[in-house]
Amino acid sequence: MTVIALGFTSLFNDIGTEMVFPLLPAFLLTLGAGPTFLGLLEGVADATGALLKYFSGRWSDSLERKKPLVLFGYSVTALVRPLVALVTAPWQVLAVRVTDRVGKGVRATPRDVMIASSVEASEVGRAFGFQNALDHAGAVLGPLIATALVAFNVPFRTIFAIAAIPGVFAVICVAVIREKPERSVSLALVSNAPSVVMPLRLKLVLGIFLLFALANSSDAFLLLRAKELGVSDAALPVLWCLLNVSKMAWSVLGGAWSDRVPRHRLVISGWLVYVVTYLALGLASSAWHVWVLFLVYGAFYGFTEPVEKALIRDLAPEAIRGRAFGVYNAMLGLSAVPAGLLTGALWQHFGARTALWAGAAVALVALGLLSLWSRMVRNRSEAGGSLS
Repeated sequence: MTVIALGFTSLFNDIGTEMVFPLLPAFLLTLGAGPTFLGLLEGVADATGALLKYFSGRWSDSLERKKPLVLFGYSVTALVRPLVALVTAPWQVLAVRVTDRVGKGVRATPRDVMIASSVEASEVGRAFGFQNALDHAGAVLGPLIATALVAFNVPFRTIFAIAAIPGVFAVICVAVIREKPERSVSLALVSNAPSVVMPLRLKLVLGIFLLFALANSSDAFLLLRAKELGVSDAALPVLWCLLNVSKMAWSVLGGAWSDRVPRHRLVISGWLVYVVTYLALGLASSAWHVWVLFLVYGAFYGFTEPVEKALIRDLAPEAIRGRAFGVYNAMLGLSAVPAGLLTGALWQHFGARTALWAGAAVALVALGLLSLWSRMVRNRSEAGGSLS
């Protein structure tokens, strides 16, 4: 019940988010703001959300129940997101967007802990895969709804107000969850959480994930490459929807598979898909190449997003599960800034192929390190020791 409810929470929340986000750049232009302000807006908002993911994770370790934090986070987003319909100046959009990310920062890590704690270890991959799939489904439906409303000449401000509706449904989905006492963290674990040390094997895998994250820049660069290869402006939203449909399908498969095979092998497979896709996009010479590669690229998300979370759940002691997920979520959010700046600089000065292949090269290094990590863990286990 908890996994299903949180899955549909992600679906409705993402529908509302993706109804607003694609229209923001054009809307900001009507308020007199340019690309520089848009970069500031997203940078500050994402950094705020990323930092709060860490602190909310640490906080959740001291709480028996995580639902209040999750409910608060989704409620904040549902309340502030529609306020974009009322703004009259760019700074007001910044305030709304940052507050929206505050809600995300507070809720994201406790939500992951709730999912990890609500199922048996043999089902945790499938649980995260289900939640990720519905999250990507929202990323498909939101832009389609917004596009349809724009086609019927509905004003931007009205669309922003309508986006409040899926936000309300998201809050309702969280509100109906009953966090079972037997699944909650015991009082003994809560009191011991500050003294529990994060295992070395977990620290190492988080470090490897961080290295890969520095190679994994925004998918907006892939859309830019698609445009360079001849995909029309009108077809770009369709291409984006195709990618999210692929993510949705592969998330279900990847999460379920990770419950039956070693999770690190699926992560390595996902990173290999990433490397191949980036190398191929660097070599691509026609628009149809992009459509095929975007369809394949969804496997990267399906083999990594839910599987990495399931792996962290396996490695993290229960008492510091929130801290572990907090480090992971914050790390991914904060690394997006240097990753984007590095890719953008390489793209501008040396071209798309160099930028894409540089990302693939760093990903290969991370892939090799994760393989080495798995061998170290296996050897220690066979020798009767552990990386702790």
